[in-house]
Amino acid sequence: MEISKIAIIENDYKEKFGTPRQSGLVPEVRSSIIFEPSYRDSRALLGIEGFSRLWLIWGFSKSSGGEFSPTVRPPRLGGNARRGVFATRSPFRPNALGLSCVELLGVETSSQLGDVLIVSGADLISGSPIYDIKPYIPYADAFPDSRCGFLEALPERLLEVFVPPELLQRLPQEKRTALLGVLRHDPRPAYQDDPERIYGMAFGGFDVKFSVDCGVLRVLDILTLP
Repeated sequence: MEISKIAIIENDYKEKFGTPRQSGLVPEVRSSIIFEPSYRDSRALLGIEGFSRLWLIWGFSKSSGGEFSPTVRPPRLGGNARRGVFATRSPFRPNALGLSCVELLGVETSSQLGDVLIVSGADLISGSPIYDIKPYIPYADAFPDSRCGFLEALPERLLEVFVPPELLQRLPQEKRTALLGVLRHDPRPAYQDDPERIYGMAFGGFDVKFSVDCGVLRVLDILTLP
């Protein structure tokens, strides 16, 4: 079976570090789904605006290949404990395919790009290929009482975020809330907890420098990327 890229996604996530580990965690970040020329036919989207959410089937474009490994190290377990690859959502899989649920905010029409889907809550790096789009159907897709395996015992790790006002003003207004949402979910690997370490994260054309100590993330500088 051969599959073709139907679209790419564009957003403020430029690298793996800082991109949410699951969809829906940072709804403040908006993304554009831009279709390939062969698929820019408005008839293909007929009726899509009636759905609140969409499933995206996409490719892990930044994951390195290699031989099949039956186990992986989930970040939520600190990067040390191993679990079966098919019991995780790790990008290191036999077929590097991702599945994400995003909120559909609307459809914008461009003279150059055709119909563009505007979505929120994506966990895809900008430029990631999308192979298919399907509507999310609550009565068939939602099972709120389902068990979460080894994730059930892991508390959600949210940080308190402090950004000096003078640094926050360096960002365009529309990016400020989005950045705070990304930082709140702790972009660091779970096994890193060095309060002296300074991290750098690319987001929306800016290099965000920060440190974390005792559950508080402090932004130290925001620099414009060249």
